[in-house]
Amino acid sequence: MMNLLLIIAAITMVLIVIAKLGLKGKMIVLYTVLVMVAIIMLFPFYDMFVMSTRTTQEIFSFPPFLIFGSNLKTNFIKMNDTVNFLLAFRNSCIITFSYVALVLFFCSIAGYAFAVYNFPGRSVLFAILLGTMMIPPTAGIIPWYIMMSRFRWVDTMRALIIPNCANAFGIYWMRQYCKNNVPTSLVEAARIDGCSEWTVFFRIVAPILLPAYASLGIMNFVNIWNDFMQPLMILKSPKLQTLPLMLRSMVSDRGTDYGAMMLASTCAVLPLLVAFLCASKYFMSGLTAGAVKE
Repeated sequence: MMNLLLIIAAITMVLIVIAKLGLKGKMIVLYTVLVMVAIIMLFPFYDMFVMSTRTTQEIFSFPPFLIFGSNLKTNFIKMNDTVNFLLAFRNSCIITFSYVALVLFFCSIAGYAFAVYNFPGRSVLFAILLGTMMIPPTAGIIPWYIMMSRFRWVDTMRALIIPNCANAFGIYWMRQYCKNNVPTSLVEAARIDGCSEWTVFFRIVAPILLPAYASLGIMNFVNIWNDFMQPLMILKSPKLQTLPLMLRSMVSDRGTDYGAMMLASTCAVLPLLVAFLCASKYFMSGLTAGAVKE
């Protein structure tokens, strides 16, 4: 009964919004479709939040619950008894923020160099760089593990941070953004004023690249935060466990507490939502910048 009332309330709110906006004809249909698509996209997140407050029996009951329950505290206690969430969260933060920072630095200076400097072999090097993007990432898993073993980086965070911090896509992304949005005359004027190349980059070019930084940072943040395969292969010690590995360890043959697992999943997803909301303005402008060259 409560689920039906919740659905009716959602439909009523949509109708009120449409009425307030004074939409007519095709615009009503368009806005209704957009609202329904938004609800479909957001519902999995809402359902996960609801399940994190329910017991395992309630999660698998039919019809499903669409309102929050009262089992949040119990699920939190069970989650802490099962896994060390704070340790996994700290490890994921260290790996993700270190990786993203290095990606933004190395990819931006490499992309800036390809866009601004005219050095011998630039076209050939850039073509080789683009060619590496056609290689599936899974094809490099075994060579990557062999290299990490020879470097003695197995069971260390360095193996997840350093090897791919100057990736081909990031360099291509920054090169295209610099080429379309960084005026060559501005760079030349700074050089005439006596600025060094590092001063030109950090004081003039880097502020222009903020939308590109946000877009590339969010994409890499999501990828490395959710990465499961590489940490599974390289991290052996429980003290280095990341959030995806921690969630996997909560699945047991003796029975899985899905309420606690949904709460852990919710806590793991929240940083992604916060990061996207904080950088959404720059993220959208970074995606559209350079689409049309003036």
